[in-house]
Amino acid sequence: MNAARLFVVCALLSLGCACITNPETGKRSFNVVPEATELQLGIDAYSEVKTSTRESSNSRQRAIVQRVADRITAQTGVAYQWEVRLVESNEANAFCLPGGKIVVYTGILPVLESEAGLAFVMGHEVGHAIARHGGQRMSQTMIVQAGLQVADLSMGDSTQKPMIMGALGAGAQYGVLLPFSRGHESEADYMGMRYMARAGYDPHEAPKVWERMGRGSTQPPEWTSTHPSHENRAADLRDAMAEAMRFYEAAPKKYGLGEDL
Repeated sequence: MNAARLFVVCALLSLGCACITNPETGKRSFNVVPEATELQLGIDAYSEVKTSTRESSNSRQRAIVQRVADRITAQTGVAYQWEVRLVESNEANAFCLPGGKIVVYTGILPVLESEAGLAFVMGHEVGHAIARHGGQRMSQTMIVQAGLQVADLSMGDSTQKPMIMGALGAGAQYGVLLPFSRGHESEADYMGMRYMARAGYDPHEAPKVWERMGRGSTQPPEWTSTHPSHENRAADLRDAMAEAMRFYEAAPKKYGLGEDL
């Protein structure tokens, strides 16, 4: 490693105090990307998504997605400029960009089955954004690459765009989707179930979503994957169900499973 790269690595590591705190869980994590930078990257990435995708013409589904988004985001306590877009695609996908730009693909709706299923997945994706998992992944990438500087992060740089979109969870169109760690995924699951319960959706649907995701899919052994297995994710959510039910029971309005998708 040359002296310049060594300097960058040491500078990043010296920022060990540059930790952020998850407002939902209290967990502290390393992140050297300023929140303002993440927010701008999220806005730029959302513009990219809007120009490269087609919004669904199904007005009923769009209305459901909007109301679920309104109910979930109201429980976060985070004052983002929230937006949600239902994209016409066979892909079973959803993500939330920094700053609260939520994208849901129509291909995931049959798996989710109901508003409650959608509320869990949307809460999960919102959890990634609020926990700033994208910034954490970019921080890790900068350390590994030992030379990529925070000030140089830009969607306008064609060499960086795939990495940025992948880190933010929206990189499928570039063939790049940097995987969240098992810890990030588990944290987002936990946050998503809390959000849906507080919003008045039955949290018992959360582990069922992962059970349905697992039907017919072939996953690599968990120890070879960055993601927990569907079975383990469902089991972890059941372990946290008592807490989620306390939130659900305290919710001023209860929607149960809500409307079918």
